[in-house]
Amino acid sequence: MIALGIGCRRNASADDIAALIVEALAAAALQVDAIEVVATESAKAEEAGIIACARRLGRPLVGIVASELAGVSHLAATNSARVQHLKGVPSVAETAALAAVGAHARLLLPRIANASATCALAQGDGLVRAGGTI
Repeated sequence: MIALGIGCRRNASADDIAALIVEALAAAALQVDAIEVVATESAKAEEAGIIACARRLGRPLVGIVASELAGVSHLAATNSARVQHLKGVPSVAETAALAAVGAHARLLLPRIANASATCALAQGDGLVRAGGTI
């Protein structure tokens, strides 16, 4: 499965996030239908811009708790000192994508960023959560 991980500043617009998603998919040579889930840290799952983008993509949005993000931090390629200080992980986008894909997680695209958002793509074997496999 492939997950799109997203991080953003507070109140980032859906259009800014969507533009970055288009850029990420092009960089990874993927089509939108390759994405199975949109992932972010649990607090960011309430951001209107992220919610709107997940809806536009027609994919479920999964908020991932800090302990799960931290559990895959060693797989992250990017290390933002600011994010590490604020969130306890090197990259929200990368760790969210990695945590969402479960076993054998690997980054397909390390974090890319614009002025208000970040995104990354990861692939793995899938993760069983309450309510089914994502």
